[in-house]
Amino acid sequence: MRTILWFLYFWVILFRYLPVLYRIKKLDREGKTEERDRLMEHSVSSWARSLLKMAGVRVEVSGIENIPQGAALFVGNHQGNFDIPILLAFLDRPHGFVAKIETQKIPLIRSWMKYLRCVFLDRENPRQAMGAIGEAAGILRDGHSIILFPEGTRSRGNQMREFQSGGLRIATKSGVPVVPLVINGSYQVMEAHGFWIHPAVVRLTVLPPIETSNMDREDKKQLPVWLHDKIERVLGEQLSR
Repeated sequence: MRTILWFLYFWVILFRYLPVLYRIKKLDREGKTEERDRLMEHSVSSWARSLLKMAGVRVEVSGIENIPQGAALFVGNHQGNFDIPILLAFLDRPHGFVAKIETQKIPLIRSWMKYLRCVFLDRENPRQAMGAIGEAAGILRDGHSIILFPEGTRSRGNQMREFQSGGLRIATKSGVPVVPLVINGSYQVMEAHGFWIHPAVVRLTVLPPIETSNMDREDKKQLPVWLHDKIERVLGEQLSR
């Protein structure tokens, strides 16, 4: 019953936010970007928190003080579908994602993703993927942070997949810090139970940033391994307690 109610709520709340979306589009046409972004960030954060509350998800957050003042590439492990609302709700503010190109087909969601400055990546099309990486690097250089899941897909558990190197070029091309994120337990909300939503406690840990502006070629090559090992080590420590 919780799952059915959650999906009903998901679409009902999206339609309830339509007037806000129209207001955001109007502000965008008028060039009022700061007002547009404030309204968008407040709305997305409130929407994400309501989705988590409806699902019975409690999030314990630590390390928010590690988020740098300027733009950064947030890089986290990807356990489940609820990682996205968790990060939209509990980082310093909502940020855009590097998302699969298929998400462009979801009605209403794609409009919100546009104003979040999400970047759509087609891994089956190398030319498009390189263009998306360049687009994301430009967003970072303009001062807007982005979230990336280098595993490419959900792990559906505590075991992490290998980090793919392509997306991490976003940080090295733009010279912004990389902020590692450790997500612990989000798969317990849905993936551990098939398609059914269950209440769960999720731990989100923000680790100190890694500077990329002065990295040499070898450091850039090793970055995916360093990040994977750092996140995996902290996740393992948390699970062993």
